[in-house]
Order: sequence, then C-alpha cells, then structure tokens
Amino acid sequence: MAKKKIYDEDFKKMIVELYENKKPVSEIKREYGLCEATLYRWIKEYGKIRTETGEVTNNHEMKKLKKEMARLKEENEILKKAIAIFTPK
Repeated sequence: MAKKKIYDEDFKKMIVELYENKKPVSEIKREYGLCEATLYRWIKEYGKIRTETGEVTNNHEMKKLKKEMARLKEENEILKKAIAIFTPK
C-alpha cells in the first residue's frame, strides 16, 4: 500500500492559484505528481468564492466560520441559562 502524502495548506493554496491563473490541470498534475481527484478537491475547498457583498472567500474559510458560529451559539445558550439560574426572583 502506498504511503499517503500530506501537503500543507500553503502548498494546496498555491496549486489552486495556479489553476485559477489558467494553468492546465494536466500540466499541474504532471509537474507536481498529483492525481486529478486530489486537485479538484483542493479547488473546491480553496478556490475563490465571491459573496453577495463582493468579498472573496473559500469553502475552507466558510467551514471555519460556521464552526466558530456554532461554538458561539452554544456558548450564548449556556450563558442565557446561567443568567436564568443566578438572577434573583
């Protein structure tokens, strides 16, 4: 069984940037020894997305923001319950 290569986030972003700058997929695959599925997964995760407000982000950043928002919502609910418990009646 072949060892799975681990690539850092900066490398993945660089590869996606090459793709977004119109470098052919076949050339990127050959030059960096990547399989096509890996390349397209990185493009999906790190490729640029333009929001309604004109900002540019990517799916990776969106996932991080959603996770942070869920954590903050949970923290907010805990604080609401604590206020209800400790507020004198």
